[in-house]
This record gives sequence, structure tokens and C-alpha cells, in this order.
Amino acid sequence: MSTPIQSDGQLLDPDGPESRLRRFATIWSRAIFPVTATSLTRPEFERHLLPLARRLIEALHRRHFDPAPAHEIGAGLVGVHCTDPDALSRTLGVVDSYLVLYCGTGGELRAEEARARCARLQHALAAGFAQALRERTLREQEAIARSALSARSAAEEALHTTEARFRAIFEGAAVGIGIADLEGRVLEVNETLTRMFGGVEGQIRSRNVSEWVHPEDAPQVWKLYEELVRGERDHYRVEKPYYRGDGTVLWTNLTVSLLRDAEGRPQYQLALLEDTTERRLLNLRLRYEATHDALTGLPNRTLFFERLDKALAAGDGRRFGLCYLDLDGFKAVNDSLGHSAGDRLLVEVADRLQSCATGPGEMVARLGGDEFVALTTGTDTLREVDELASRILNVLSAPIRLEGRELTVRGSIGVVEGPAGERGAAEVLRSADITMYRAKAAGGNRFERADPEADARAITRHGLTNALPAALERGEFFIEYQPLVHLVDGSVHGAEALVRWSHPQHGVLGPDRFIPLAEHTGLIVPLGRWVMAESVRQARFWQELHPGSRAGGPLRINVNLSPTQLHHPGLVADTVEVLERSGLEPGALCLEVTESALIGADDDLLKPLRQLADMGVDIALDDFGTGYSNLANLRRLPVSVLKLDRSFTQSMQQHPADPVDIKIVEGIVSLAHSLQLAVTVEGVETGAQAEQLRELGCDTAQGWYYARPGAPDRIHSLALTDAV
Repeated sequence: MSTPIQSDGQLLDPDGPESRLRRFATIWSRAIFPVTATSLTRPEFERHLLPLARRLIEALHRRHFDPAPAHEIGAGLVGVHCTDPDALSRTLGVVDSYLVLYCGTGGELRAEEARARCARLQHALAAGFAQALRERTLREQEAIARSALSARSAAEEALHTTEARFRAIFEGAAVGIGIADLEGRVLEVNETLTRMFGGVEGQIRSRNVSEWVHPEDAPQVWKLYEELVRGERDHYRVEKPYYRGDGTVLWTNLTVSLLRDAEGRPQYQLALLEDTTERRLLNLRLRYEATHDALTGLPNRTLFFERLDKALAAGDGRRFGLCYLDLDGFKAVNDSLGHSAGDRLLVEVADRLQSCATGPGEMVARLGGDEFVALTTGTDTLREVDELASRILNVLSAPIRLEGRELTVRGSIGVVEGPAGERGAAEVLRSADITMYRAKAAGGNRFERADPEADARAITRHGLTNALPAALERGEFFIEYQPLVHLVDGSVHGAEALVRWSHPQHGVLGPDRFIPLAEHTGLIVPLGRWVMAESVRQARFWQELHPGSRAGGPLRINVNLSPTQLHHPGLVADTVEVLERSGLEPGALCLEVTESALIGADDDLLKPLRQLADMGVDIALDDFGTGYSNLANLRRLPVSVLKLDRSFTQSMQQHPADPVDIKIVEGIVSLAHSLQLAVTVEGVETGAQAEQLRELGCDTAQGWYYARPGAPDRIHSLALTDAV
């Protein structure tokens, strides 16, 4: 196949959007050209369809979706003489099969959303085609009917041949034509109108126009009729249903015109009826497909938001309650039994949920995947939404038999309830989503109520998570240092590096606010690498200012390692590179690892730590005593320092200290020293506590008693004082 060429002679990218657009237009033209009454050749006809196809694709991908352009495209088909009903059917088939396939990819449009939009575009295109064809037909038929009546009047006064011509036009018209007097008595109907009403002309002639009332008549229909028979208007056009003789409903586009005599006095009413029943059924089918989930048959996201918007816009003290359900462990079903089994599970869940929402103002919808929502409205939703959530959990508790086994389905539900008119749909759904994840974090198989404060915290966490990568690039992080002091003489031994975030909106944030987020997103690896490089560089600078402390060794720097960093394959290489670049000796670096991160650690996890320890880097076991690790495991861990958790030494801040805590600390220190491990205590806040720890044999300490975390020049000042 040759490469497509644009009109300006430039080659087209065979996989580019313009090439895919032209392929779609080619398929479209080939489908409808055979049923189009046109003098154009097929290539000329294809070039005429190209801008219509382009508008259709632009509507599919528009950020704020609006199907209105498809309505105009449908009218445009009629404008190029594509008036055969088969042209509409073929067009809808082409759009359904090829629009998303060739032109639905790219950008941020998901496949599920593309299919939903495609269905709505088909609906709008069909409506535009039908309306344009109807208007064209009605214009022609009304003109024919007026001419026919004029011809009939002339025939009565002149020639019999004119009467025959009128009768041929009247009877052969493609739309139903009826003539009635101003009292509503039917005087004349054509064969088409008779067939539309069931084929019995007597049933039509025996009824007065005013008897054709239908419950779904628009409110203004009979008001317009009264104005016409009084001579206050010359015509009107409405959509109107009728009952046929067998009780079925006939939907029509009705045009009624007032016929006047030679002096301008109202004389007759002329009705033109176009049968739109099949087109209405098609529109209803397209509407259903656009607003219902194809797998479960439940209302989809589109219809749910329509109902939710309506519920939130209600007044008169109305309230709403929303349950946002996510199945617990659904991914495991797909992974183990396959997506087909997962689909059958979703269908069963949907049926059970549907049975829970049968009351007035209640509905269930599927948003996508394994996420469902249930909505209730009324004046007492505070109680009803809790009952609805409980019913949902109850129906899910019964096992589902699938693939020859019974599966227990669990779900987490976020509940939002409140008065209508205060929040928008997006805000309500976001709150329900956040609350659902709180229920999932609490163990699942439960529902939680929305909490504005919890929502605010979750939104803040989300904002911080999104801002983390840019914050590192913009240099918003900085490090404070807390001195490590020799308990024997009070000299500065080194410092622990503590990272802070200078956030533009929230001010200075401690590590507890952002380190868990960095762990979750994986950003902890580049952030940890930066902290190590900056801390090591600072330690080397201190050593250059005062090469030795009173203890006879260089100032040391302690850097925390997260569990994610421990598992990162580049830990050893990154550490070596940082040390070599700065010129700091490995023995001046201590990496702190929490005890909980090493509980049950295998040799693969300990290997990089052993490599670093062999290089001379100290490894400290942080928060020792909180992980309940087996003390015998200390021998296999490549650690040289134990950092005793502050919970063991808090009672020593006052005199007398708890004798039990003293015995525990004394035992740990004795054990550590027997294993040739140094002991560091954190959280020292009083002189009595420091003295007690010194007497117990602890080696180093840190805490507010000595200094709070601060700028690096503060460490320099303390170390300089020791040196002097």
C-alpha cells in the first residue's frame, strides 16, 4: 500500500491522526455512497465527508464533552442528499465500529470513556439526521398539501382532472395527512394516516380531534391547538403520541396549519403526521447504551452524575446519602481465576446491590472496575444511608459460587450524607472516595462516615504527594543537625541529619509529614540520596574546620535509611560515590536503620549492609527495643551501634527513676558492650537523665538537653567550644 499524500504534496504519517482520519472518511464514504442520490464521484463525495469526520473526531476528544456537533453532522448528511434511511443505519454502523478504533486513541481519553462518548455521538447524529430529514419532508409535504387543497378547490370550480391530480398527491404522500373543521370533526384522511393508526379509517373519522389526548402530551400542545382554531396562530409543530386502536402508542412529529377562505376567515385545519416511533425507539436504545453499564446493566457514571446533580440541586429541605463501595481483594480474583470469572462476580454483585436499593429515591450505579455507588434521597437520609450501607454489606456477606468454588466478597464503603444545595457532585464523590479508603485502611468489610477534617488531611496529603517531585527539583528541602554527645565528657561526637521541607504554603514540615509519602511514591530513593550527599559534604566541611574532637576522632554524621532505600539495588554504589566525591572517610558515616526494618531480614537484605560495614561505615540499629526482635539475632546483624528508644529512658527525666527501666537499660547496655556495640540514647531532656545514663554506661546521647536540631553552623560552634 502506498503512503498517503496530502493535497500540498507532503507525505502523511501512516499512523498519524490525519492518516487515521482519512481512513475513517474513506470507510464512511464507501458505506453510504451507494445509497446517496448525488452527481458527485465517490472520491469527490469522500472529500465532502472529510470535514464532517474531522468535526466528529474533535467532538470525541473535546476536554468538555458536548455531542452537539454530531447533531449538526447528521443534518449535514441530509444536506448532501443522504436521505435514504439506509444511509443513517450505515453511518451509525461505521461510527460504532471504526470511530474509536481509528480515532479514539491518544491524549488522556480512556477506552471506556471513548465508547460512552461514541454512543452519545451516535445518538446526537441520528437525532440531527432525523430532524433535518423531517423538516425537509414536512416542508415539501406541507407545500404539496396546500397546493393539493388549492387544486381541489379549483377543481370544483373548473376541471375534473385537477381533482384527480389532488387525489393522487393526497393519497400518495409519504406522511399522514388529515383535514378537520374548526370543531375538530375529521373530514378527510389519506391512506398513510390510516395505516399509521392501524388501518381502520372508520376509527379515525368517528373521533373528534380533541379526543386524541395522551398522558405524555407536552403541556403546551392543547394550548397551541386552541390558539390555532381561534385564528390566533397559523400553524404549530410539536412531538405528540397517540393511542392506536390496539392500545399501542404511535409517536409522531405533528404539524398543524390553519387554512383560511378567500376573505381570510379560518375554515379548516390541516394536520401532517410523520411516524417517528421507530426513530424514538432507536433514540431510547442509544440513550440506554450511553447511560448504562454494558456488563451489569446498572446505570453508569454518566447517568449517576445526572441523578446526583439533580439530587444536589433539590430544595425544600431535601437531603442526600451516598455510599461509595469498592470490593476488597477483587484484583486477586482476576489474577487467580481470570477476567471472565471476575466479570461474572461483578454481575452477581450488581444483582445483589440492585436488590438493596428498591425504595423511593434510591439507585445503584457502577462507576467502573469494582467500584459501585448507591444513592438515596429524601428528608431522612441520615438514617436511611446507614441502613443502605448495612444492607449492602449484609448481601455481600453470602458466599458467591464461581468456577466450582465459593468466594466470600468483602467491601469497603465510604458514606457521605448531607443537605442538598451545599456541595457539587465532584466534591461529594471525592469525599466519599476518601472515606472509602479510610474504611479499607481500617480493615475493610465496613463502612465509614465522611469526616471533613479527615477529608482535609487526605487532600493535604494528596497535594503534598503531588508536590514532592517538584519540591526536590526546586531545592525546597534542607537539613537540620542535632548533636551527638559523648556522655563521659559532654564533648560533641557528631550529629544526626534530619531533613525538613520548606513548603511554600504549609511552612516548614517535619519528616513525619512527608517521609511516609515519599516512601509510598518511591521518591524516598532520590531524596535519601540527596540527604546523604548533603550531610556527608557538611561533615567533611566540619572536619576541615576542626580535624579532631577532644575524644580524638573526627566529627561523624548519622544519616537515616528508609526500608525502601535498604531494598534499592544502588544503595552501596550510591554510598561509595558520595564518600569518594566528598573525601569523607567511611568511618565518619553512620547509617541508621530502624529495628523493625530488619526483623526477619534474610541474607539478601543484609548483604548491602554487610558490604558497607566491611568498608568501615557504621550501621546503627535505630529505635532499638520497639521491634521486639530476638536479641540473639544481634550477632548476625552487621551493626556497630544500638540507638535505644526513648520509651525506656523517659522515666529517668525525674528523680528517682523507675528501677525497672534502669534494670532494662542496664541489661541492654551490658549485652551491647559484650557484643562490642556502642549504645546511643535519644530523647535526653534533663541533666538527671543524662547523669543516670552515663552511670549506666551508655556511650553517646542526643536530645533537647544538649541542643535542638538546628543549622549546621550550630554544630560547628558546639564542636569549637569542645576543642577549646
